[in-house]
Amino acid sequence: MKEHEFTLILTADPNEKEADRLYGIFNDGTLATIADVPQIRFHREAPSLEEAIHSAMANVRKAGFDVARVEIEPEVVAQGTQVFQAEQQPHDTTT
Repeated sequence: MKEHEFTLILTADPNEKEADRLYGIFNDGTLATIADVPQIRFHREAPSLEEAIHSAMANVRKAGFDVARVEIEPEVVAQGTQVFQAEQQPHDTTT
């Protein structure tokens, strides 16, 4: 499986007890508040980026938090596009 990197922006800033609850549910994310924006930076293994994001969002919701948005670095998006385009190319089946 591939490791996917992305950030979930939370709708509320967890207190210390809530942060402990979040860390009890997952161990592949780092909780931070930057410029008053609560967020979790994930490095999650999954077959696809979509599956990684969905499972991380489910973990966050299980802890009682909502996700405002997902942020992905441009180079990650570009890599995913290149993989998708490569998969869409016709394959030469002649030998």
